[in-house]
Amino acid sequence: MKNAKPSHVHELPHPATDEIVLTQVLFALSDPERLEIVRQLSEGPLEMAQCFLSDPEMPKSTKSHLMKVLRESGVVRNEPCGRGRLLTLRRDDLNQRFPGMIDAILAGDKG
Repeated sequence: MKNAKPSHVHELPHPATDEIVLTQVLFALSDPERLEIVRQLSEGPLEMAQCFLSDPEMPKSTKSHLMKVLRESGVVRNEPCGRGRLLTLRRDDLNQRFPGMIDAILAGDKG
């Protein structure tokens, strides 16, 4: 098994494009910290450790929960990348389901 991934690296479940639900996306984006993460990802993929929060003292468990809500709602993709995880905004999937919505939200009032 030459190309097998290490056992500690596992794929996380993501909703298929046609399973992304508008109310779940809007809920995920309603939190200022989650919205800030999405703004950062709108510039391109980032390793999870590179995403910063407004409160650097926030516990890792809280940051993990923020990422989980974004992933489970279909807003981001969270995939293994070496010893870390790579986060990507699912802009194409969101635009397929809700044309223009994510761009309108990101272009809106930033705080």
